[in-house]
Amino acid sequence: MTGINIYDVLIVGAGPIGIACGIEAKKNSLEYIIIEKGCLVNSIFNYPTNMTFFSTSEKIEIGGVPFVSHGIKPTRREALEYYRRVCSFYDLKVNTYEEVISISKNPKKEKYYTVLTGKNKFLANNVIISTGYYDNANYLNIPGEELPKVRHYFDEPHPYAYHKTAVIGAGNSAVDVALELYRVGAEVTMIIQEDQIKPSIKYWVKPDIENRITEGSIRSYFNSEVVKIKEKEIIIKTPKGKITLENDFVFAMTGYHPDYNFLKSFGVKTDKNSNPVFDRKTFETNMKGIYLAGVVCGGKRTDKYFIENSIIHSEIIIREISKKI
Repeated sequence: MTGINIYDVLIVGAGPIGIACGIEAKKNSLEYIIIEKGCLVNSIFNYPTNMTFFSTSEKIEIGGVPFVSHGIKPTRREALEYYRRVCSFYDLKVNTYEEVISISKNPKKEKYYTVLTGKNKFLANNVIISTGYYDNANYLNIPGEELPKVRHYFDEPHPYAYHKTAVIGAGNSAVDVALELYRVGAEVTMIIQEDQIKPSIKYWVKPDIENRITEGSIRSYFNSEVVKIKEKEIIIKTPKGKITLENDFVFAMTGYHPDYNFLKSFGVKTDKNSNPVFDRKTFETNMKGIYLAGVVCGGKRTDKYFIENSIIHSEIIIREISKKI
């Protein structure tokens, strides 16, 4: 263990909102540290290689550092470079590849929160949880989901060229995966529980996927679901009954969720739908001094918060902490 400092605020998660919290803490002369279990902006790093953001670059700027991209919509690669530059500009204190194992405090005996990682022990007056949700996939819970051919994340399309692929989902991730696979020559089938592609699909992508489905170059089954995955086949339940399709790879783009067990482990309450409970004005949880920031606030509603409408969380939370100090 290294020597123990007492921080005004410890931030768990070095995504864009965690970084924004660190910037605000530094601006307000607070003793802070950011702890991240992976690399800097780990979720963005794990996005598909060719991903383009929904937002324009100026909307996901933080700390007043300009984000200039080559196109109207920034790419994953540009975002990684930008957030590295932001951290360098502010000389932020970030410990990467250090996972928080526990957060604890005995209100009757202890003044500070004790935060344990696999490497260090920290003491902090306040803790901000900004862990996002990308590490926790929503599983289908069907037979065969454990097979090696099933993917809950997508990197790039090349390895799947000329193979029979199935994409489960109707959101932006599913549509992006289906189009990328189609463009490298994969045979693509989309299985969608709803009766249409989601209306929230990126407006510049929506006509493309609709045209591919209409012309039949991407086969689609609406109001349907995969009920079983086999080594060389998948079984789909459709309005007309069950059908079996030949299949090499399955991409279950069914979304992600926050780590509810992590939140519960240090006393943060959740409602009957597993959504975290917190003060909507201050972002403080039922655990005094523990705050939530960014998409983790959305619980199962992962489409409610994103970078551009969560940056304000950092200002609100640090303002609240500064008042106490």
